[in-house]
Amino acid sequence: MLSKYNINLFKYIFYIVALTFIPLNANSELSVEELIKGRKALFSKNYNTAKKVQMFASKGDFEKAKSLMGEMSKNYKNLLEYFPENTKEGFKTEALPAIWENKDEFNDLMTKASSDMIKLTKVIDTSDDVKGTLGKFMWANCKACHSKFREEH
Repeated sequence: MLSKYNINLFKYIFYIVALTFIPLNANSELSVEELIKGRKALFSKNYNTAKKVQMFASKGDFEKAKSLMGEMSKNYKNLLEYFPENTKEGFKTEALPAIWENKDEFNDLMTKASSDMIKLTKVIDTSDDVKGTLGKFMWANCKACHSKFREEH
């Protein structure tokens, strides 16, 4: 018998795997719940991946870090499809109305975050200040999004 914890863990893993390999498009027929939980899973995955990027880059293992940066870039692009108008509320979303009120700005930030991860792959191994470079190309985008588009927690 599966416990409630195991079932929720399975669902979370499913969202992460499915959403990493199957990008959405305008014709996707996901429910509001799937969209909200899916975007939460992608953001969570990017945060956990960013911590790994920080660890690998700090140790000088730039090839592993670069591979993860590419994954993060794809996730940011995929996230653009996870904020239709009907997903403003419910399912413990932490997304603020500012996303839909400033949709172009939000989309530009996701596009910039994706692009910055690719730029980061090109400069990280020659940087004199790895921590500062990660701050500029990776963590600054996280902070910009959280400060304007996500509920405090």
